[in-house]
Amino acid sequence: MADTAPMLIDGRETGAERPPIAVRDPATLEPLGAVPAGTAEDVDRAVAAAARAQRAWRFTSAWERADLLHGVAQATHDHADELLDLLTREQGKPRPEQEEELEWSASTFRYYAELGRHGQGRVVPSAEPRTQLNLVVREPYGVAACIVPWNYPFLLLAWKVAPALAAGNAVVIKPSELTSLATLAWVRLAFAGLPDGLVNVVTGYGDPVGEALVAHPGTQVVAFTGSVATGQRIASVAAPLMKHLHLELGGKDAFVVAPDADLETAADALAYAGFLNTGQVCTSSERVYVPRARAGEFAELVAERARALRIGHGTRDDVDMGPMIGERYREKVQGHIGDATDRGARLVTGGDVPDTGLPGWFLAPTVLADADHSMQVMREETFGPVIPIMGYDSVDEAIDLVNDSPYGLGATIRSGDTLLVKRFADEVQAGTIWVNDPLTDNMAGPFGGMKLTGGGRELGQDGLDAFLQSKHVHWDLSQERKDWWYPY
Repeated sequence: MADTAPMLIDGRETGAERPPIAVRDPATLEPLGAVPAGTAEDVDRAVAAAARAQRAWRFTSAWERADLLHGVAQATHDHADELLDLLTREQGKPRPEQEEELEWSASTFRYYAELGRHGQGRVVPSAEPRTQLNLVVREPYGVAACIVPWNYPFLLLAWKVAPALAAGNAVVIKPSELTSLATLAWVRLAFAGLPDGLVNVVTGYGDPVGEALVAHPGTQVVAFTGSVATGQRIASVAAPLMKHLHLELGGKDAFVVAPDADLETAADALAYAGFLNTGQVCTSSERVYVPRARAGEFAELVAERARALRIGHGTRDDVDMGPMIGERYREKVQGHIGDATDRGARLVTGGDVPDTGLPGWFLAPTVLADADHSMQVMREETFGPVIPIMGYDSVDEAIDLVNDSPYGLGATIRSGDTLLVKRFADEVQAGTIWVNDPLTDNMAGPFGGMKLTGGGRELGQDGLDAFLQSKHVHWDLSQERKDWWYPY
């Protein structure tokens, strides 16, 4: 077994004696190392350490907290080469995509370092303005459990941990067992300037580590990105404890090509939106609607882009798309493709395992034509490199099809018709509407979804507010007796 990277609890490396979980390169299947299989006892120690650290951190000035968070961003850049190499080998997407993730992650800490300085509440009008003061104070919850997925292990950690710390909380991180090595390396290298116990990492499986974090009486907030099923489990465990939940769950994002759209540039945009990170993005365009008379032509244009993608190990300069993260994930995607073709979809390109010379979990980028809502690939989250295309006869039908989903994370429209775009933005039930430029996030704008996607919001002021609770302070500056007290 490869060397085991220890967990980080209370500023110390620990847990190397635990049974190891092997972490493998998804392109070569070679072991990269191992991480400890954490236990509920490890969670207890991490939460206790976080609670101790948070008691001092919440009263650390916003200026000092900001300086320390800027330090995390700077240290991330200082160790970028080491982190990028490990992240690429562990997670699989090409290095340019990893570089973007690392830069976004560092920027998130810079952004919340400054936003955390901005305010701590507000003064509201008092019934007796000469003698009374009414304050609404925003305070941290305490200890936040941050449960992070494997597809963007740095970025989705930063979107939780940076605002949690800026708000005055401490955190216990549970990374995916598939990408824990890079997470441990990042925290060890870039978070070393923070007080001991403020940021803790417990590795392991959802049961027992994730389950123990959610059920622990010492965690007041649970921030999670992942599947609907896991989110529902978290909600059921946390509900009796009345915890504050911050859930960003699955997506089945729609991409609509409007009647006026140019097909060539729409195909370019869709290839990016559907195949980025091998389609393993919660906001991937996973169902596409095109005017019926143009759907066949459009499917061929997208297929041309798919066939041109260079597939291989993410460390190579000549690679556009890496492997999927694991065998069971590829099998699920292949199942969606098979179900679609069995139900009448036409396989335009892909669907097979490409010849890369590597044994990893590769899948050729796939385009399906003649899709419809009877198919799993149009109803369930696929999370792989598959673009199914369906024709529509009217704009009314297209909007109805977009909303005919239990998910509501994001939706894209390609159009220059301003009235149509306004209507689309008004009527589509999704947390983000992209017009002509899919999958572009804004640090200052909220990210999250509706319906089964969970309703949580990350980024912007909303992202900070998720880790703050309100307290009302009613202060009478006078100690005089009130006329309305007993006796009447």
